[in-house]
Amino acid sequence: MSSQVSMVARQAVDGRRAETLEKLLEAGSEELRAVGHDALTVRSVAARAGVSPATAYTYVASKNHLFAELFWRYLDSDRPAVSGSGALERLRATTRALAGQLAAAPELAAAVTPALLSSDPDVERLRLRIGGEFLDRFAESIGDDIPADRVDPVLETLVMAFSGALLQTGMGLITYAELADRLDPVVGTILEGHL
Repeated sequence: MSSQVSMVARQAVDGRRAETLEKLLEAGSEELRAVGHDALTVRSVAARAGVSPATAYTYVASKNHLFAELFWRYLDSDRPAVSGSGALERLRATTRALAGQLAAAPELAAAVTPALLSSDPDVERLRLRIGGEFLDRFAESIGDDIPADRVDPVLETLVMAFSGALLQTGMGLITYAELADRLDPVVGTILEGHL
């Protein structure tokens, strides 16, 4: 795949191109639910969307790119308001909300774990955005409850712990339904001594 082709997926699209992209993403979501991530191909998504494979590849460089894009959009579509009386309560609510989102979309959650580990440059870009979204949600949950000089290491630890938990769920060591319960004590340990 030429870098010129994969660049299109990185650029903002509008008008008819945006409609085509939305059609492909909707078809990708439907195909994922219908056949699972192993059987899905960009060609089968293109067929479901009613576009040529060449057209599909101008928007989606690979199926890993498709899964990462679907996950990013899914994550971005539902950002609940942060509530709670303190950082610990708000962070636990945030990790529970994220775990609930993943549990509600098991096919996508299963597909995105291996996809995010790929070396595809389009996936790397989305991996950074997804990590940034986790970081933003955790920072919003902490608010001003932790002294400014300690916020960055706490945030980094939270993102690393959450990412590691996602990897464990992707490997089948814990379920997405168990994720929130397993993260509650981890979040408490991370914040211990910082509040």
